[in-house]
Amino acid sequence: MSLESIKYAPGRLEILDQLLLPVQSKYLEVKGVEDGWKVINKMQVRGAPAIAIVGCLSLAVEIFGENFETKKSLRQEIEGKLNYLVSARPTAVNMKIAADELIGLANELTKDENVTTEAMKTRFLKATEDMLQKDIADNKAIGTYGAKAILERFTKEAPVRVLTHCNTGSLATAGYGTALGVVRKLHELKLLEHVYCTETRPYNQGARLTAYELVHEKLPATLVLDSMVAALLRAKHIAAVVVGADRVAANGDTANKIGTYQIAVVAKHHDVPFYVAAPLTSIDLQIPSGDHIIIEERPDREMTHVGEHRIAAPGINCWNPAFDVTPASLITGIITEIGVLTPQHLKEVISAM
Repeated sequence: MSLESIKYAPGRLEILDQLLLPVQSKYLEVKGVEDGWKVINKMQVRGAPAIAIVGCLSLAVEIFGENFETKKSLRQEIEGKLNYLVSARPTAVNMKIAADELIGLANELTKDENVTTEAMKTRFLKATEDMLQKDIADNKAIGTYGAKAILERFTKEAPVRVLTHCNTGSLATAGYGTALGVVRKLHELKLLEHVYCTETRPYNQGARLTAYELVHEKLPATLVLDSMVAALLRAKHIAAVVVGADRVAANGDTANKIGTYQIAVVAKHHDVPFYVAAPLTSIDLQIPSGDHIIIEERPDREMTHVGEHRIAAPGINCWNPAFDVTPASLITGIITEIGVLTPQHLKEVISAM
């Protein structure tokens, strides 16, 4: 059974505190937007799809018990709070896209004279709640398309070995996962020989979170250090690399957890296909290329300390970007809920929808 990182019922939201994993499994109640912003910013919840869902549901929880005199005041509350939530982690585009869609819905309902203030609130709450089930359905579709794409590269169906980076499973989504959803699907088909996951320094999402999920679900898995990827691809006959995405530009350039770019370079050298698994909500056609993606920089302490223990020399300068951008030329395909798209045709296909 997949882990449940988000627990929601009307008026109540809890998230699994990922800072405490894998040592402790503890749920935190998110009582409103301020709590939502903090758990996103502090990375107690992370992963682009989960960030959007938790952010929007934190607003749903806040307004659930409130009474609004006018639709205008409700619309202002929605717009202001959603724009505030976008600022918690700006690189992940899913929160921005979700905010824009929900603000658009609020504007439409405000203009509709046949919709009462209470009906507007009900419609808004349902729209946020629907995000949970849609994300799981999208992830399962991504898993199916991704597994098929990997297996089609071989003349006979035989178990394959894959490599993934960072965390893209149930802890990063509403459930099932994107890149880890592809791994899950291969396992369901009994065609996963082994999955290798990187530690993902400096925040160790791979070692703490992905490894935790893989052990929890009893998948055949091995943890490797980030610096071992080249040796791994040379020695272990990896069939494919599958990673997630925080934002995909119109030309296919992809921002993902730091370390992704170098894995793509090494995969290209070893002729190993490199896939990005991402829902359409992670694709930002407004950004022409990866050069325009804002890259969040994190505190030095993430590099200099492990817990309370300092591992770096005092006084050393640090550069700690949370993400890097993998050029489209290194990406074999982008696995979405509508199929596997090549970076070259990404904008064309999505614009035609």
